[in-house]
Amino acid sequence: MTVSTATNLADLLRATAAERPDAVAFVDAPTGRETTWATLDASVDAMAAGLLRHGLHRGDRLALMLGNRIEFVATYFAALRCGLVVLPLNTAYTAHEVRDLVTRSSARMLVTDESVEALAAEGCAGTGTELVVVGDDAFTAIERAGHRADAPRPELGDFDPESLAVLLFTSGTSGPSKGAMLSHRALIANIESLRSLDPAPIGPDDTVLIVLPMFHVYALNAVLGMAIATGARSVLLPKFSPVPSLETVQRYGVTNVPAAPQIFVAWSHVPDLADRLAGVRTLVSGAAPLSPAVFRAYEELGTPVWEGYGLTEAAPVVASTMVHQRPKPGSVGSPLPGVEVRLVDEDGADADEDDPGEIWVRGANLFSGYWPDGEGGPDAEGWYATGDVAYADEDGDLHLVDRRRDLVIVSGFNVYPFEVETVIAAHPDVAEVAVVGVPDVHTGETVKAYVVPVAGRALRRDQVVELCEQRLARFKCPSVVEIVETLPHTTTGKIARARLREQQP
Repeated sequence: MTVSTATNLADLLRATAAERPDAVAFVDAPTGRETTWATLDASVDAMAAGLLRHGLHRGDRLALMLGNRIEFVATYFAALRCGLVVLPLNTAYTAHEVRDLVTRSSARMLVTDESVEALAAEGCAGTGTELVVVGDDAFTAIERAGHRADAPRPELGDFDPESLAVLLFTSGTSGPSKGAMLSHRALIANIESLRSLDPAPIGPDDTVLIVLPMFHVYALNAVLGMAIATGARSVLLPKFSPVPSLETVQRYGVTNVPAAPQIFVAWSHVPDLADRLAGVRTLVSGAAPLSPAVFRAYEELGTPVWEGYGLTEAAPVVASTMVHQRPKPGSVGSPLPGVEVRLVDEDGADADEDDPGEIWVRGANLFSGYWPDGEGGPDAEGWYATGDVAYADEDGDLHLVDRRRDLVIVSGFNVYPFEVETVIAAHPDVAEVAVVGVPDVHTGETVKAYVVPVAGRALRRDQVVELCEQRLARFKCPSVVEIVETLPHTTTGKIARARLREQQP
C-alpha cells in the first residue's frame, strides 16, 4: 500500500499542484467556471492566511454550509491548511439544527452562500458564531487579507497527524446526533487505501462527476479527497436531475461517477442510457444498498456498478467490490488494504462460518471517538463495533444483512428489515418500501411496512401480506401495512427509518 508522508490533508493538494499546476482541477457545471491546480492552491494559501489574520486559531471550528461549488473546496482546504476543524453542515438543515450543531461544536465561524443565507443567519443568531457569506464583503475581505504581505502564513510541515481535521455529526437514527472526530491521519489513511487498489476508483486521467453533496463523508473524502490526491479533474454539480446530469456527463466527458443508489435508479429509467454513459469507465455506488435488479440493469448495459461499504467513523470506506475486481449483486466486497474486519456474534466471539455477525473494524482510517471527549471510539485493541450486521460468502466478500440498531425483535426473534423489504420489493407493483418495528403489547414489537406503489398501480395491503406469508416466517411478516405516496430519505438516498418510527403513536 502507498504510504503518504502528508501530515495535513491539505498537503495532498500542495503535492498535486506542484505536479500538475496548469491542469484543470475543478469545473462548476452550472456556470462552466474552472480553476487550475496552481490557482486553487494559491487561493487556499490566501484564504488560510486570511482566516488566521481574521483571528481564528488552530483547533477552532469552522462550519461549512455550502453546496457543490469551487468555494466549498477552497474554503475546506484553507481551513485544514491553517489547522482549523471543519464542521460540514447539510444545506437542508433547519435553523434549529444549525443552531444546535454550531452551539455544540462552539463553531467560531459559519461560511455559507446566498441560497441558504437567511436560514444560516437564523441558526447562528445569538450563538456567537460569525456568519460569512461567499461573495459578501466579509468573505472578500478575508480573501484579500490573505494576500497582504503582513498576513500570517500557515506553518507547513509541523502538523500532528492525530490533530482533528473534520467534525461530522451522524444522522442520529439511534438517538441524538453524535459528532465523529476525524483526524488528518484517518482521512489520509482511507485515501491511501483506496489509491492502493488496482485499478484505483479514481485516477489522474479521470474526469469525476461530484453530484453527491460534499458535506457528506462519502463525497468529502472518498471522492473529493481522492480527486485531490490523484489530480483527477472534477465536475461539480450542486443539484441532481436525471437528464440534465447525464447531459453534464456527456458535455464534460465524465469517466467516473461515484453516486448513491437513488441516482442509479433514476438514471435507469432514462432512454438511451447506454449511449449517454458510453464514455464512463467507472460507476461506484455507496451510502446505501443497491438493489440486485438495478445492479443487473447496468450490467446488461456493459457498465457494471462497483459497490462499497463504509461509515462516517471509518472516513468512510471499509470494503469494496473493487478490491478483488468482483462485482456481484448484493455484495459490498472485501476490506480495503490496511483495513481489518471481524464478524462478531452476540457473545463477542467470531461468528461461525456463513452466520451473520456484527462488523468490527480496525485500521488507521478510524475516527478518534465522538465529540467532545473522544468517548465511543475504538477499543483498547483498536476495534470499532459498527452496529452493522453482515455475513461473508465463500469468496470472503461481505453481504450486508442490516443495521443492528434497526433490528425488530418480535417475541425474542430478530427480524432484519432489509430481508422483509427485499421480499416486498419483488412485487411488480411496488416502487419502494421501508420496514420498521412498532410497539406491540403481545410480542414487544411487530413489523410495520410502508409501501409506495408504482405510479398508476392500485396496490392493496392484502397483496403485500400474502406475498410475505409466502416467503417469510410468520414472525417476520408485517402485521401492519401502510400504503403511502412517498418515503422520507436522507440527503444520500437512505430511507430515513428514524422519521418513520417517530410517526408512531
